[in-house]
Amino acid sequence: QVQLVESGGGLVQAGGSLRLSCAASGRTFSSYAMGWFRQAPGKEREFVASISRSGGNTYAADSVKGRFTISRDNAKNTVYLQMNRLKPEDTAVYYCAANMASVMTTRAREYEYWGQGTQVTVSS
Repeated sequence: QVQLVESGGGLVQAGGSLRLSCAASGRTFSSYAMGWFRQAPGKEREFVASISRSGGNTYAADSVKGRFTISRDNAKNTVYLQMNRLKPEDTAVYYCAANMASVMTTRAREYEYWGQGTQVTVSS
């Protein structure tokens, strides 16, 4: 079992920055890959970024590439999402998720554990 708890969401103006955190507990954090997803009202859950178990490899969706950075600190059992140059279309609930097969997949159904989500609202 893995428990995930996100934090760091909030209200920010367009062009601003936020850093999301996701604290993990349960199984050894460095043994699985992590991902961030988001879901806006009325839309399907969307892949944002993923990171390998060591942190050496990352992948981001085209919509956030160059603005968002995923990272992890295995000593702190935490994965981060640094979001810069935020846009109103980034408004969504953001979720972190764990993939026990340690695969950096973009498909939500391949992540076994999910956090409860944190709201990010970007005003224009």
